[in-house]
Amino acid sequence: MSDKAAHGYQGNGRGSLEGSVIAVAGAAGPAGAATLLRLAEEGATVVGADSDVERLARAVDTARFAHGGARVTGETVDLLDLTATREWAARTEKEFGKVDGLVHLVGGWRGSASFAETDLAHWDTLHDLLIRTVQHTSLAFEAPLTRSDNGRFLLVSAAGASSPTAGNAAYSASKAAAEAWTLALGDAFRKAGGEAGPSAAAAILVVKALVSDQMRAERPNAKFSGFTDVKDLAGAIADTWTTPTEEVNGQRLWLTPKP
Repeated sequence: MSDKAAHGYQGNGRGSLEGSVIAVAGAAGPAGAATLLRLAEEGATVVGADSDVERLARAVDTARFAHGGARVTGETVDLLDLTATREWAARTEKEFGKVDGLVHLVGGWRGSASFAETDLAHWDTLHDLLIRTVQHTSLAFEAPLTRSDNGRFLLVSAAGASSPTAGNAAYSASKAAAEAWTLALGDAFRKAGGEAGPSAAAAILVVKALVSDQMRAERPNAKFSGFTDVKDLAGAIADTWTTPTEEVNGQRLWLTPKP
């Protein structure tokens, strides 16, 4: 396994995702809303899930309005419940005939002023948000993605996982664990593909942090230096389907300079 270009991953163009079925976990936040929009724009059928019913409904409605029809749907799923997550995966595959992607956008952050002041309760919170949801979605969607001829499991991570700072011990460790879990899924895809190569890929898109238009409006004087716009993230997510599976699988795709 090798890392891709250190100064920003570039896919092989903006090919159509017409006919693809892609699930998005954590679809109600700014990154989720941007991803629903972009995947729908590319022609995919998109199934969003989140625990926030109202925000999810707004994100789904916005994507539907922008790109037409019922290609974007949403449902409330408790991703901390493995059985419920498995049922979501099975229901999606049964309804649409296949699943070509799971995009993991469940986020969260906790930090402290110094290493010594780290509150271990933060670890418990981040373990659920950033690790357990990855475990459950990957276990639930591994088989459907393997059955796809171009499946993708995509995790969005932070550069801090590779270069942790003193006040972000719990956050960085959680992200690093989620990355390791995702790369293990990639190895499973590699082994399942044998000599023919993997039919699905698990990969990590790495950012410094994310920024949206709403954040800029709320903090007009902030520079957000080095942050990745959620629309650019959504574009990079879509691009992974137009890049050969073997080039995506098991990779960290850097959208920010490597630390």
